[in-house]
Amino acid sequence: MHRFKCNACVLFVTLLLGVAHSSVGAAEPPNSPAGESPMTVHATGTFEVNLVPLQLDQSTDGDLRGRMSINKTFQGDLEATSVGEMLTAMTATTGSAAYAAIERVTGTIGSRRGSFALQHTGIMDRGARDLRVTIVPDSGTDDLTGIAGTLAITIADGTHSYDLAYTLPDAPASNAD
Repeated sequence: MHRFKCNACVLFVTLLLGVAHSSVGAAEPPNSPAGESPMTVHATGTFEVNLVPLQLDQSTDGDLRGRMSINKTFQGDLEATSVGEMLTAMTATTGSAAYAAIERVTGTIGSRRGSFALQHTGIMDRGARDLRVTIVPDSGTDDLTGIAGTLAITIADGTHSYDLAYTLPDAPASNAD
């Protein structure tokens, strides 16, 4: 029975992530704290995702929760890997469910290397889908310190694509030896 719930969660996530590009991650990155408006840059490419069902701590009769690990490999403007975890809630109503996830992305965007966290919020309300994936504020490290933005996901013909709309503070001055 637990395996069936996990398979249902995988189906739910697949359906939710299949939303049209325009409704996924539609918000633009926020302005910088100093009130400056850094230019939004778009990093695009594809990614592969591996979802693995994980054990829940407690289960009750009729519990429709699920838990999965997320591992991704990004190709394109973002060359990176990510690890994360997802919680899902299925309902007895067809087409209604939700998921939340956090993942840590580590890699390179252009010539800048570091990591940042992504926060996912996905809702299906009787088939109406809404997915928002946002860079967690102040989660950037190394050359990606200060990164802000959103990630849009598109699935077409079995291929997962991304559009990372982001801002970064000016690159620090290089130290010449």
